[in-house]
Amino acid sequence: MRDNTNETAPRNEIVVVTGASRGIGAATARELARRGYHVLAGVRSDDDVRALKDSNLEPVLLDITDEAEIAALVRRVMDFPAGRRLRALVNNAGLAINTPLETYTLTEWRRLFEVNLFGHVAMTQALLPALIAGRGTVVNMSSVGGKVAMATYGPYAASKFALEAASDALRREVASLGVKVVVIEPGAVTTSMLGEVDDRGRRVLDAMTPAQRGRYAALMHAVVRQARPSASSGAPPEEAGRVIADAIASERPRARYTVGRSTAMIVRLTRLLSDRMLDRLLARNLKPYIDEYSSDQ
Repeated sequence: MRDNTNETAPRNEIVVVTGASRGIGAATARELARRGYHVLAGVRSDDDVRALKDSNLEPVLLDITDEAEIAALVRRVMDFPAGRRLRALVNNAGLAINTPLETYTLTEWRRLFEVNLFGHVAMTQALLPALIAGRGTVVNMSSVGGKVAMATYGPYAASKFALEAASDALRREVASLGVKVVVIEPGAVTTSMLGEVDDRGRRVLDAMTPAQRGRYAALMHAVVRQARPSASSGAPPEEAGRVIADAIASERPRARYTVGRSTAMIVRLTRLLSDRMLDRLLARNLKPYIDEYSSDQ
């Protein structure tokens, strides 16, 4: 792929990035702005607007589950002078959760899919005419969880598996129209979302019934302990931002990109190992933390 990391020339091109308040979204918005794109960065609060505003960066209040806010964003895109094409839509907004399937209510499942899948579909549907006109790119932020569903990652992984399927179908539907569709699959990235795994784990345990806690407390402890080192040793969000920006700049991007040293290896393992072998490998990796919990009780 052509290296565009040093390009800073102004462009008559617009990129929309959702979930740009922090983490990968904020890093991507800044990287694209640095390269000269005019970035409409979707954020959730006035404080986020003030924090992110910069040269080539235009923060906009955007809840991707709110039809009125999506419509307002589309109007902003249409308000640009003729000749300023929509180069890309980066569907990055998302929610993370670690919880056993039994303990996640259907209301919570629906909320998760509203953000992690349906919100991206709504954004894509709304901006696809402009992307077709500009022969642009849709970038969907998936995860290594879109390839393998580890214990307690079921709801989150299900939303990412669904996004991967939607992305494959869309890529095949719009290729002849000149639109590219790219999936980004990060693993451990040092964002606040990853750093909040302890708090999420405590909230999940607190919401369980005593019987559920008896079934899953050791597992939740193990998952949280296993994830902690990644909060400091994972890939920086700027690495993901560069991967996304390079994919947008490419005239022939790959269908999928991984981010993080271990992610590509995990994806390969899902292709090489049988389901039972992968089950055993994942269980073996969790066992020391489960044993640690048992010894403390």
